Amino acid sequence: MGKVVVTEFISLDGVIEAPGGGEDYEHAGWSFEFKRGEEGDEFKFDELMAAEVQLLGRVTYQGFAKAWPSMGADRFGEKMNAMPKYVVSTTLGAQDADWNNSTVIGGDMASEVAQLKQQVSGDILVAGSAKLVQSLTEHGLVDEYRLMVFPVVLGSGKRLFGEGAPRTKLRLVDSKPVGPDGVFILTYGPAEIAGSDLAA
Repeated sequence: MGKVVVTEFISLDGVIEAPGGGEDYEHAGWSFEFKRGEEGDEFKFDELMAAEVQLLGRVTYQGFAKAWPSMGADRFGEKMNAMPKYVVSTTLGAQDADWNNSTVIGGDMASEVAQLKQQVSGDILVAGSAKLVQSLTEHGLVDEYRLMVFPVVLGSGKRLFGEGAPRTKLRLVDSKPVGPDGVFILTYGPAEIAGSDLAA
């Protein structure tokens, strides 16, 4: 059974919007102000290599689809472009999902993602995609949150957990600093799942 893994670059005040630029946002590219070091790079590389598919919201999908086809010269880019991508959208049609190996999920998101989890055995990687992540959280479909936390307060922007998000108790599974600038990787799982793993 597949595992839905939310992976985010996130500020101290919970903002995940445009960490790498590419969007009309006043703080776009904010993650580039910090060095995450070789450990941080290796973490992201290993994470992608372990993933079987990507699951994305429309905005993140369109940003990735615009950038990644021209960045396929290394193993990371090759994997990004070759692996199956699922985009959750009620406005995109199949003809709009023209990034290689893409499929539109336009119906009942919760049931289709639950079905996808049954169909794959590896990680289902969700990057960015704030609205989608919030919906996945509400339906109890997230198995793990991997947060690369940057020591900055942005004050505005899309947050991982928005106003009105359901109360969700999490348990810290792993934590480690990376790079010289105070960046941390924090991994959380739902309390009941992570708790059972730790007790095993």
